[in-house]
Amino acid sequence: MRLSPIDLTIIAAYFILMIVIGFVMKNRAKRSKDSYLLGGKKLPWYMLGLSDASDMFDISGTMLLTSMAFLYGFKSVWIPWMWPVFNQIFLMVFLSKWLRRSNATTGAEWLGTRFGLSDKGVKQSHAIVVVFALMLCIGYMAYAFVGVGEFLEIFIPYETIKEVVPFLDHHLENLTVGSPEYLEGIIAAKSATAQFYGVSICIIATLYSIAGGMHGIVLADFIKYMIMIICSICVGTIAMQHLAASGINILDRVPLGWDNPIFGKELNLNWSKLLPDAQVKLQKDGYKLFSAIVSMMFFSGVLKSLAGPAPNYDCQKILSTKSPEEASKMSGFISVILMPVRYFMTMGLCILGVLYFKELALHQTADGVNFESIMPAVINKYLPVGLVGLVLAGFLGAFMSNFSGTLNAGQAYIVNDIYLKFIKPDAARKEIINMGYLSGIVMVILGVGLGLLIKDVNMIFNIITAGLYGGFVCANVLKWYWWRFNANGYFYGMLFGIIASAIPPALSVSGVTTYFDGTRMLYFFPIFILIQLIACIIGSYSAPPTNEKTLIAFYKNVRPWGFWKPIHEKALAEDPTLVKNKNFKVNMLNIGLGIVGQILLTLLPMYLILSKWSALAIVLVFLAGIMIVMRKTWWQRLSDY
Repeated sequence: MRLSPIDLTIIAAYFILMIVIGFVMKNRAKRSKDSYLLGGKKLPWYMLGLSDASDMFDISGTMLLTSMAFLYGFKSVWIPWMWPVFNQIFLMVFLSKWLRRSNATTGAEWLGTRFGLSDKGVKQSHAIVVVFALMLCIGYMAYAFVGVGEFLEIFIPYETIKEVVPFLDHHLENLTVGSPEYLEGIIAAKSATAQFYGVSICIIATLYSIAGGMHGIVLADFIKYMIMIICSICVGTIAMQHLAASGINILDRVPLGWDNPIFGKELNLNWSKLLPDAQVKLQKDGYKLFSAIVSMMFFSGVLKSLAGPAPNYDCQKILSTKSPEEASKMSGFISVILMPVRYFMTMGLCILGVLYFKELALHQTADGVNFESIMPAVINKYLPVGLVGLVLAGFLGAFMSNFSGTLNAGQAYIVNDIYLKFIKPDAARKEIINMGYLSGIVMVILGVGLGLLIKDVNMIFNIITAGLYGGFVCANVLKWYWWRFNANGYFYGMLFGIIASAIPPALSVSGVTTYFDGTRMLYFFPIFILIQLIACIIGSYSAPPTNEKTLIAFYKNVRPWGFWKPIHEKALAEDPTLVKNKNFKVNMLNIGLGIVGQILLTLLPMYLILSKWSALAIVLVFLAGIMIVMRKTWWQRLSDY
């Protein structure tokens, strides 16, 4: 263990502060259901934006991004489109405003504003979105759990605690030291150590997030993000200093084309002579036909983005804003505050990993080197005393932010959409808060339980993006843009989408197949969409249209563009002053500019760390141009529909 007393003191002080915040905010959170779940809808947009960015600046994701930057270089900026990261641009431009106008508490409650409360399929559609939301929350918690365990095992390895926690290696007692079985037992003990750390940190995160509600989460996230900004600047600066002092041309240690974000038909990165394990990893990931992969990621990403936010912490933060305009500002602020800061650290860790790869104690798996362990290995060996503690505190705080934000969203669904809707609608305030505590504990148990079944961060990443999100898309796109789509269509679209897209990843988790490792799931995305679309259309036309009054009220309140002509005409008959939303073209322009701007914000710190000044200047000029245009086409038109 390399952690010094100073590092341990910083980490301990941070966790004490987080727990104190949770209990200090406990009384404020108890004022009402909205105070607990949404912060009373009185939190500033920039605080919520920082909090949402903090949720996204997580351990698991940063480990994954660092390994991608190491393996794919500047071309790694395109891989997060798998998620897709540019969904924040769609939210910023128009979807956050549309969602916030509902004044709902959760995404499931929002369905009542779209489909009403009495149409056929309303109860089923409500139930399916609650099930999906809870599955997604549990998946995200497992994602955070796996990452934090792998992260901490680097700093406090199994060997340093085996005497204190003997149950980790009880299976080694009757094995011969040095035998193949003994070596396999050591690997199992290291895995058990990572899981032990994950469970321990989850308990701490649960204490403050359950107690403090949204108020406590946002304040803790703000403090953590300030720490992460400092850490990112320090890590990136240290990487630049090491690179300059080494006298090494970093491009001699990476494949040709590694420092160029532009790509052709194929990836064309050849690690075979420089690092054979990296070449094996690239082949397993399946990004060889890079142009086709990026195109499919963009296609699936646009559909996922048009669907609006998934029912998780992102959705809850939007619903917590003061107004629709502030919801848009919050979503736009996330990219600005997240991308440059996160990638300055990511690229700094990547460069240190490239410089000192042979000296790093990286985890080994059955498939070779675990490149996800580059990040903690670099932090452990090449950052100075004090900064290690600060970075660990920040990343553990990142885990807590991601974990607790997801937990808060799950609590909202259980309390608001199950307990108050079906079990005890007239529950007193104290009963509601206590149910929030109980539901939080249940969510933690399920999330940790799933995490114990996952072998690495990339696996759970693929399960969430390919499985859960794959089943979310079609029904949630149609609900915004097509008036004839009803609750019955929503239910069957979600049901068949979840079943179709979740089966292959489920088989992968159980070990039946690894067919959906890497990018293979992208090739099946169109099939999943087709299945969902058929289910949505048949389901919609097998039941009457949504109640006309509900549709008119929704249209007049949300003001969407799309296929709403019959409803627009009826709404216009009621209110001749009603103006149609004609912002489709300007919205699409802003989305295009926003996606380009987001990529440039990602490249900015990468060029800076490698001292590529000409490229950096070009990026800054284009960014400035995009900001000038979007000030007129977006910022000054926030009140338009």
